[in-house]
Amino acid sequence: MKDNKKIAITMGDPSGIGPETIVKALSSEDLGNFIPIIIGSKKAIAKQIKINKSKILLKEINNINQVNSHNPYEVFIINPGLETYDFPIGKLDIRSGKESHKWVEFAAKLCIEKKVSAMVTAPINKEAWSMAGIKDTGHQEVFKRMAKSPYVATMLVTGNLRCMHLSTHKPLIDACKYVTKKNIIRAIKLTNESFRSWGYDKPKIAVAALNPHASDNGLIGDTESKEIAPAVKFMQEKGITVSGPHPADSIFNQAINGNYDVVIVMYHDQGHIAIKVHGLEESISINLGIPFIRTSVDHGTAFDIASKNIADSTSMKEAIKQACFLINNKKI
Repeated sequence: MKDNKKIAITMGDPSGIGPETIVKALSSEDLGNFIPIIIGSKKAIAKQIKINKSKILLKEINNINQVNSHNPYEVFIINPGLETYDFPIGKLDIRSGKESHKWVEFAAKLCIEKKVSAMVTAPINKEAWSMAGIKDTGHQEVFKRMAKSPYVATMLVTGNLRCMHLSTHKPLIDACKYVTKKNIIRAIKLTNESFRSWGYDKPKIAVAALNPHASDNGLIGDTESKEIAPAVKFMQEKGITVSGPHPADSIFNQAINGNYDVVIVMYHDQGHIAIKVHGLEESISINLGIPFIRTSVDHGTAFDIASKNIADSTSMKEAIKQACFLINNKKI
């Protein structure tokens, strides 16, 4: 039986695997109690329902206020964009980029206005957004702009491993320059606040080093002694349970074994590689620093397998489950 917690699920790029993974995930019976509202193309979702022979009953609405009590197989869908367009399958398309961006903005607005309890996102294609003349480079930039949030960060989760990223989509040379005491303090503060809001009394935070072996006492760089260690010490003095810098080649195993609740990593690949090696299919993304709950799959549009009924929906299922947990202030 589903309760009245509404979760908006954006379809992602309609030319990719988003529609398929959403239909497969919502056809499961172990996702939690919520009302699913797909934001996207009814035509694309209906096609996947037919391909998957799903029991989903699709109910089109024009306004979020039309959502009401329903049976377990009923899924609402609303499209603030064009419903008449036939999106090409498995390739870049300007209209796919434009419409998927519109769907993300629409869902974010619902969250900001508290008309839904959370949003879950299927993958968009950044190149398609660029082709459509969209300045936002990804979901995070949309949310930061619309919510007027000064600092938004990405955390990846798979199983009991959680990696909060100091930076994400920066060239490595720029990411290294971003490792400063000020930025690390801000990341530790946001991480601590977020985990406390999720039910952790004193979250155990580890901060990864940037250089090999945490610089070996300055033999391999000085970022650890000049930037990371001072930031950690400053936040320890504020009463936060944080330690580091820890060598990146060993800290993730310690976190997996339960010694830490989260690892703050210094750049994109440092965290993404650890997460995807530990559990690729189950990995999801959560945004920190925005005034609403947003979880996401941790994979791309996979144009090469779009609409072939072979896409794995595990990440979408996990993203929905985590959104349900966070709505109820449960620990991730």
